[in-house]
Amino acid sequence: MCMLKSICIKSIVSCVVMLTVFECFASDIAFLHSDSHASGMASWYGAKYRGRHTASGERFDPADLTAAHPSLPMGTLVEVSRPEHRKSVVVRINDRGPGGGRVLDVSEAAARRLGMIGEGTAFVSLRVIGMTN
Repeated sequence: MCMLKSICIKSIVSCVVMLTVFECFASDIAFLHSDSHASGMASWYGAKYRGRHTASGERFDPADLTAAHPSLPMGTLVEVSRPEHRKSVVVRINDRGPGGGRVLDVSEAAARRLGMIGEGTAFVSLRVIGMTN
């Protein structure tokens, strides 16, 4: 009886953990599997961070088309656009961030393509287009 009780408790704990994890990522899963768009302010980061490890474990290269997002899975491909400027770029999520209420931090290369180097920040639209292999 004691062993059966222990197995039941372990099963319940496992279910609670799985539900908690699912709840944490449910909005990102919905975002990945829908045609939803997000928008908000983005910033960029460059040479100052060259060679530092990103949250994905790779070293940051400002020449790569990459970005930091608070919760999208690593390897997510996101189309970032500035509709009023008719500019867009596809970036790969490889880092976590940004802070300060921004929706995305893009690499210097992505910022150049978006025409936001001089401004530092810009209003952007995000659309998930896939995942890397």
